[in-house]
Amino acid sequence: MSKLKLATVWLDGCSGCHMSFLDMDERLLALAEHVEVVYSPIVDTKEFPDEVDIALVEGAVASVDDEKKIRKIRAHTKLLVAMGDCAVTGNVPSMRNPLGPEAILDRAYIENVSAQPQIPCVVVPQLLRIVRPIHEFVHVDVFLPGCPPSADTFHTALTALVTGQPLDIPALTRFGA
Repeated sequence: MSKLKLATVWLDGCSGCHMSFLDMDERLLALAEHVEVVYSPIVDTKEFPDEVDIALVEGAVASVDDEKKIRKIRAHTKLLVAMGDCAVTGNVPSMRNPLGPEAILDRAYIENVSAQPQIPCVVVPQLLRIVRPIHEFVHVDVFLPGCPPSADTFHTALTALVTGQPLDIPALTRFGA
């Protein structure tokens, strides 16, 4: 049997979900018998592959670049998992919503600098008016809440997904369903 193609993606978040994923420690070796990691911030692949079986997406959609990424990921992924509260609800990144992107950029790049205050236009992607969870842009198949989800939760969910077993954790059902 061929291995499933697994991708992990980091949008606007803190990378805590990826750290918790890695906290599965030796259980990652058992998972590696079933999956090949084809895209991730922890590997060197630069382009999202054309065919992915499972994509774990961390973070909220906060910029034009994030929106393009999540739409591409969805188009090339069979099973999309929103991993962590930022991906599921917007969580911490959405705390900027009442202020708007202009106030955030001014605070970071104008008010809090001592030399050459200017808002970058090349390195920093255009921010969306509000930060939103990924399901507001694309269909999400599985929601894995937590800040971050525990290594045990990752292990349980991924084991079920790669072996075809039903997900047996109530919190893993579709958000709001």
